[in-house]
Amino acid sequence: MSQKNETVTLLLALLITLIFFGAGGWWLYNRFQGKNTPTNLSEIEKISPEQKSVSAQAKFSQGENLLIVEGASSDKQAAIQALGKGDFQQAVFLLEKSLQTNQNDPEALIYLNNARIGQAKSYTIAVSVPIGSNVNTALEVLRGVAQSQNQINQTGGINGIPLKVLIADDADNPAIAAQIAQKLAADNSILGVVGHTSSDTSLAAAAIYQKAGLVMISPISTSVKLSNFGDYIFRSVPSDFVAARALAESSLQKIPNVKAVVFFNSQSNYSQSLKSEFITALGLGGGQVVSEFDLSSLTFTPSKSLQQAQQEGANLIALLGDSGTLDKALQVVQINGQKLPIVAGDDVYSPKTLDVGGKNALGMVVAIAWHLGANPNSPFVNKSRQLWQGDVNWRTATAYDATQALIAGIKAESSREGVQQALRSSDFSVPGATNPVRFLPSGDRNQSVQLVVVKPGSRSSFGVDFVPISR
Repeated sequence: MSQKNETVTLLLALLITLIFFGAGGWWLYNRFQGKNTPTNLSEIEKISPEQKSVSAQAKFSQGENLLIVEGASSDKQAAIQALGKGDFQQAVFLLEKSLQTNQNDPEALIYLNNARIGQAKSYTIAVSVPIGSNVNTALEVLRGVAQSQNQINQTGGINGIPLKVLIADDADNPAIAAQIAQKLAADNSILGVVGHTSSDTSLAAAAIYQKAGLVMISPISTSVKLSNFGDYIFRSVPSDFVAARALAESSLQKIPNVKAVVFFNSQSNYSQSLKSEFITALGLGGGQVVSEFDLSSLTFTPSKSLQQAQQEGANLIALLGDSGTLDKALQVVQINGQKLPIVAGDDVYSPKTLDVGGKNALGMVVAIAWHLGANPNSPFVNKSRQLWQGDVNWRTATAYDATQALIAGIKAESSREGVQQALRSSDFSVPGATNPVRFLPSGDRNQSVQLVVVKPGSRSSFGVDFVPISR
């Protein structure tokens, strides 16, 4: 009996010990492990890159962090280290050396301009780009910003004060874009933001900028949801209303009784916006949409979709998806094989379209904000070729325009409110890549779109090119 009692006592003691250590372990887990789940930006900044790959702190740089790792020369990497130590003279030497090797590097040119300024008085703007998800788009935007910054600094700055640029990487992620917006809004030295790129990230960040009274100019977002969003929200690109109307009018001129099949992405604000505006514009012109297919659907099959659309009388294909569904859109182009004419939104404007689409893409009409071929003799085109040793596209032009607008705003009044008031003025106008930059009361760019068509050509290495259509 005594032995049995001792056994029971030992079991009870063991159970109590396990409960005690279990509770303590749970408390310790929540006390320390819970710290790795941030609830606000300040906590995110305490997390090292090793603890969390998407660290807000690691996504910002005026030169102290290397954001575009791909193709970075050893000189550029050494310059980043020098900037991190505050050795501006050494950084300037190394960045100039790196740019001699790779002149087509906008990140390096921005850091070079920043390094030349060092700790001297300067004005600062930010640019947010999707380096983590689409480095090519990021580079296109950065070229426009870098060209504008380099130009103003080489001509004496803004009222004698040079311009610095802070680069942020939002990875085309709305949540990260919102974190970046919070960080920039809290930094009083930031007088304006060029960004964001996609409509989803722009919409996620816009409310934060509006509340903080910080001007945002998106060089790429075209969603109509951004129109009239707030008096601090602008864009240097025409909205989907303008692009959709141009595509619809172009289609109706060629096919009086348009019956379109629309391919779109239900998960994209941009795609939903362009689709809605296109359907409306087509209907007002006497056309109609007979079929709609969601490119983001797991059950989407291009061959079956096209077959069904043709059975329903479709005589036009409208590719209104986004960059995330471009591969599926190009499958439609390949299977169509030039049977039906195609119109498309600006996310289809990509070297991949020419490469994958090839001859099957011939005749496709795409609406974009700007095309170099329509403005071959403009000073911007000539200077961009000299600076980047190649041709630039519409994203570079609209990013340049957005930066030019911010510079003009800062020149008028170097405060956040002053920049906003300058841009909102009815007589605001500043020279852009080709056309003057003016804004409508909605914050939209006061400008038409440029239609391009895919034709045989040798400018690209694919045997086909995007060629501007005279309007």
